[in-house]
Amino acid sequence: MSKTMKHKTLLITGGAGFIGSNFIVYLLENFQDISIVNLDKLTYAGELSNLTEIAQNSRYQFVEGDICNRVLVEKLFEKHQFNGLIHFAAESHVDNSIKKPDAFIETNVFGTFNLLDTAKKNWMNGPNQFKPGCENNRFLHISTDEVYGTLGETGLFTESTPYAPNSPYSASKASSDFIVRSYFHTYGMNVVTTNCSNNYGPKQHDEKLIPTIIRKAIAGEDIPIYGDGKNIRDWLYVLDHCKGIYLAYQTGKAGETYNIGGKNERNNLEIAHTICKTLDEIKPKDTTYKEQISFVSDRPGHDFRYAIDASKIESNLGWKSDENFESGIKKTINWYLDKYKN
Repeated sequence: MSKTMKHKTLLITGGAGFIGSNFIVYLLENFQDISIVNLDKLTYAGELSNLTEIAQNSRYQFVEGDICNRVLVEKLFEKHQFNGLIHFAAESHVDNSIKKPDAFIETNVFGTFNLLDTAKKNWMNGPNQFKPGCENNRFLHISTDEVYGTLGETGLFTESTPYAPNSPYSASKASSDFIVRSYFHTYGMNVVTTNCSNNYGPKQHDEKLIPTIIRKAIAGEDIPIYGDGKNIRDWLYVLDHCKGIYLAYQTGKAGETYNIGGKNERNNLEIAHTICKTLDEIKPKDTTYKEQISFVSDRPGHDFRYAIDASKIESNLGWKSDENFESGIKKTINWYLDKYKN
């Protein structure tokens, strides 16, 4: 978006979480023609401390609230006349979805519907007919590669890979993807969906894999690895993801899906070894951190491998990742070392 274009107000949901907070900071620091309203329920993964650097920005407003609250969402639309909506808000911890799936269905499925339907009411007169001035208003839905299920030792997820979710979390996200799709095909809404691989980087919740490895390592505790540690993920540095999201919001084709991945396949044990080796170099101790690695019972329904084919967003929209895994993980480790030293 050019900085000479008309000023826009965006609703960002889930903006106090890991990816959402990085995205808000990225937008406010790089685009002066954007104001943001951040709607977040502040559940376990949402922290206002993630937004300290822009908390006093005049173009930023935080609203604590639930995307399932239709009255609240409608009031926000009425007050701010949003030019677009970027939807991060979701229950996202796979282990939690196994223990309490109902919360995932409510937030990820009903919450997404609630936002879509409110946006339709405010932006459209009827199927394929936008209200004057709302023609370019866009709903961007952030999803995950987990909706595709699991891969064997070869192959990549593409935008045409059939959905085959295996956990309550991924099933709820798949459901929300289909609801977004339906609002394009039924009502002609200007929607775009992005599906990403595993993110890592600053501000990720402490319970996630990479922060857990770093935190446990420097505390001298056992570093828990599920099963045999051979489950593979494609890792994407969070700022690269943020740039891809906004590119899809700006220039993606309505009704399309874009996969965003880092081309950094690593199994969980390799991740642990890389972090331990890096800590040996920058925060050495008498023994190697690798000795703290321990194996714990595997997660039920633990998908073997995810890997994203990002060629569509690369070729159609010109996106590329700036960080490889080696450069991104060093930045991530240094950020957490600074956090945990306090």
